[in-house]
Amino acid sequence: MDFKQFLMVLRRRWMSVVALVLVAVAASAAITFTRTPVYESKSQVFLTVDVRDTTDAYAALLFASNRAASYADLASSTQLSERVIRQLDLPVTATGLASRISAEVVESTSLIQIRVVDEDPQEAQKIADVTTTEFTKYVAELETPGGGSDSQILAQITDEATLNTSQVSPNVALNLGVAFLIGLLVGVALALAREILDRTIRTADHVAELTESPVLASIGFDGDIKSAPLLTDLGGFAARTEAFRLLRTNLQFIDLDHQPRCIVITSAVPGEGKTMTSTNLAVALAQTGRNTLIIDADLRRPRVASTLGLDPAIGLTTALVGKTEIHDAIQVHEASGLHVLASGAKPPNPTEILQSKITQDLIKRLRSSYDMVIIDAPPLLPVADASVLAKLADGVIIVVRHGRTTKDQVNEAINRLGQVGGRLYGVVVNMVAKRAVGSYYYYYYEESSPSGRQATGKASSSLSGRRKA
Repeated sequence: MDFKQFLMVLRRRWMSVVALVLVAVAASAAITFTRTPVYESKSQVFLTVDVRDTTDAYAALLFASNRAASYADLASSTQLSERVIRQLDLPVTATGLASRISAEVVESTSLIQIRVVDEDPQEAQKIADVTTTEFTKYVAELETPGGGSDSQILAQITDEATLNTSQVSPNVALNLGVAFLIGLLVGVALALAREILDRTIRTADHVAELTESPVLASIGFDGDIKSAPLLTDLGGFAARTEAFRLLRTNLQFIDLDHQPRCIVITSAVPGEGKTMTSTNLAVALAQTGRNTLIIDADLRRPRVASTLGLDPAIGLTTALVGKTEIHDAIQVHEASGLHVLASGAKPPNPTEILQSKITQDLIKRLRSSYDMVIIDAPPLLPVADASVLAKLADGVIIVVRHGRTTKDQVNEAINRLGQVGGRLYGVVVNMVAKRAVGSYYYYYYEESSPSGRQATGKASSSLSGRRKA
């Protein structure tokens, strides 16, 4: 994955990264602001050696430095803590107080810095003051030879215990900053992991991995599709209208020697939007003046007639059983001039009906009567209906749903077409999210006035250099 692909991944999955950062910061804030503040008091002790008892000053300095490391550990001993507890009458144990006292040697010196933490800054100063005093006495006792009166090492207080009213723990800025970085790193790592493990169709390259057939069009997600499902309900420069114009145009270049006259539109699985795609493609073809017929051959879940606002009861099955003449079963969508053969009554054996000789003869007859016949077929994977219809048509278009249909599903659908000798014209990527713009050939149009004049139009494509046929 190069840097450009990395940025594209972050662009697609930025919401999950932001969500993890917010969760990490919120968790850190909850822990930070619910903890009791802790304050610190510092003091400093200097260890010296009586040089009268040593050979020279350098040896005395070396001796004091070596001793300093040992006495720094003794500053947090329980014996010293017991002395402090007795002096201040503290309601704590020696072990508990010792855990709040720490000491360290200032580098390359014989200075010992003593720290005491407490929930009260005044209490921290008081304990640090007594601890420092008792520490100097403790050193003198330890360094006084048996029976002697003077200590070889003198511990002198150089800095009295300080009063610090600024809390040292929890460190709000540090905690929130670290939480932000952790959330960001985890979010980016999760985004990359999801991208690597994601098997759904999102880019033209994903389609190219499965078939040499091109992406014929990309149709953006439209939240108004329920209220305005057809192209006749939209303006002339709507993004969805332009997408179907592109699909209609690309169909002309699929096979220049043998222009397709009968196309099956299907999908791998249900819910990909293949009915809406086939219906609007048929409307787009009819709007150019071509004599176009759409056949609802999805005898299990027919939706073409209801989408166009026509009667679904009379159609293909009623004509096949002889209840209605074919010319009487075909309805006309007034807004577009599209001819529609609805499904008719649902039969108990759809696959057998579609592969019957009478159905084959009917489709051949209709194909010769129209400039273009669009067949809306059931999904390929659940049932065999689309495979049967693929043998009767010039070619097949598979509709895949952006970010939902998996590569495995599309690959299996293509294999099933190959098994029956069906020809795949191409793929239509449906319901492309707006944030995925740039992954497909996708248009934006704006209108600058109520008259509907086009103000701007721009297209971005990652399919440049790829053939459309």
